[in-house]
Amino acid sequence: MNLDLTPLAWRLAGTPLAAWANGLQQQLDAKLAIGHGDLPRWRRAVDALPDIQPSAVELRDAFRLQADCDETTRAITHDALFGLSPWRKGPFDVFGVHVDTEWRSDWKWARVAPHLDLAGKRILDVGCGNGYYMWRMLGAGADSVVGIDPNWLFFCQFHALKRYLPDLPAWHLPMALEELPAKLEGFDTVFSMGVLYHRRSPIDHLLELKDCLLKGGELVLETLVVEGNEHTALVPEDRYAQMRNVWFLPSVAALECWLRRAGFVDVRCVDVSITSVEEQRSTDWMRYQSLPEFLDPQDHSKTIEGLPAPMRAVITARKP
Repeated sequence: MNLDLTPLAWRLAGTPLAAWANGLQQQLDAKLAIGHGDLPRWRRAVDALPDIQPSAVELRDAFRLQADCDETTRAITHDALFGLSPWRKGPFDVFGVHVDTEWRSDWKWARVAPHLDLAGKRILDVGCGNGYYMWRMLGAGADSVVGIDPNWLFFCQFHALKRYLPDLPAWHLPMALEELPAKLEGFDTVFSMGVLYHRRSPIDHLLELKDCLLKGGELVLETLVVEGNEHTALVPEDRYAQMRNVWFLPSVAALECWLRRAGFVDVRCVDVSITSVEEQRSTDWMRYQSLPEFLDPQDHSKTIEGLPAPMRAVITARKP
């Protein structure tokens, strides 16, 4: 795994992010020194991937790497990638190996992307998971993408794919938003997808996201919502769809109000969709329980706890 962040520092030289970027190698090295119990195994899986040069790279309409390779090489690729299971975001097609992830993230991207202009933008993806959307952002013309997510498995999954795209300007940092300096104010676009409902203080999250943006920069926020007016927010007493760490599910109107209260302007909801059991489900690549097990078996409009089933909204807003 190539963990040299020098290219990132070069990329951000002369931007408001230069000082931060210069200290990142030291921060990453310190984190790697602490590591995670499974990190050696995951890094071995990444290192087991065959050295192949992709003959074609598709990131705009899907994530697809193509190369002429024999069945043996394809089997080695499959086994190495499978060693990084569970895969949650995707799908990925790597030299004929189809990584069938828990989420059809390509469906979500198809709903979100038409409302965005990412050409030439410097992007931060907060809670980036394994980086699926980061690659799609580059496919949409982004100048560069930095993703942050403290999960080490997702970090290794990203590096498995970065191995074949070493020169593309995408970097995954195993960090939480709180580990970024205050008032970074250096990104054109900040994404927060599937993060807000895990935050005990959603307004603080919105303010932290705003602090990462340049003046005039755009926030792309995707989160769970419920039906209701500007005063509606569901706070699950215990679990929501079997998840323990779900705090606030606002209505779209309430979420728009929160964003305005946090100082954003041009707040608009560009998509609302019910999450289907076709979009989120168990697969060979993610064998744990998934959405079908989290819904009321008699009534898919409710979770197993009797709460409204997952509905997600995408809101865009601008920092004045």
